[in-house]
Amino acid sequence: MTVDAGDPCRELTLADLRATQALAGRLADLLAPGDVVGLAGALGVGKTTFARALIRHLLGPDLEVPSPTFNLVLIYDLPQATLWHFDLYRLKAPAEAYELGIEEAFADGISLIEWPEQLGHLLPRDHLLVTLAPGAGAEARRVRLAGAGNWAGRLHWLVGSG
Repeated sequence: MTVDAGDPCRELTLADLRATQALAGRLADLLAPGDVVGLAGALGVGKTTFARALIRHLLGPDLEVPSPTFNLVLIYDLPQATLWHFDLYRLKAPAEAYELGIEEAFADGISLIEWPEQLGHLLPRDHLLVTLAPGAGAEARRVRLAGAGNWAGRLHWLVGSG
C-alpha cells in the first residue's frame, strides 16, 4: 500500500485497549457518506477490535458486532448513511469486491475495510489508511494514520497538528 509523498501521516502509540477505543471513537465522529477507511496490519493485531469500537461508538456500546471474516461484509444503518464493514482477507482478486457491493458502499456509504490492500487499484484515492502494529505491552498498539486525497486535510481533526 502506498501513500503519496505529499500526504500527511501520523504515528501514534496507544497504551491500551481504552486508548484504541478512544481513537476509533474520534474517527467515528468524523465519518460522512462517501468516506473510506482501510484497516491494515498483520493477523491478530486488532483490526476487528478497532472496527468494533468504531461501530459501537456510532450505534451503542452493547451492540453485537461480529467479525465479517466469513460473511465478508456486514452492513449497519446509521442516521447519516449505511456503514459497510468489509473483511477482504479471503479475496483472491480485487474484482471479487464488486460482488460484495463495494461500488454502492463507495458511492454513498461509509466503508470500513479490513485488508484494504486486497482491493489493489480499486481502493479509491480518497481514503484514510489506519495501520495497526503491536506495541510494547500486551494491549499496546502502534498506529500509523495516512490520509490520501480528501483525508490529507482532515487528519488534524483526528489527531491534532502533532
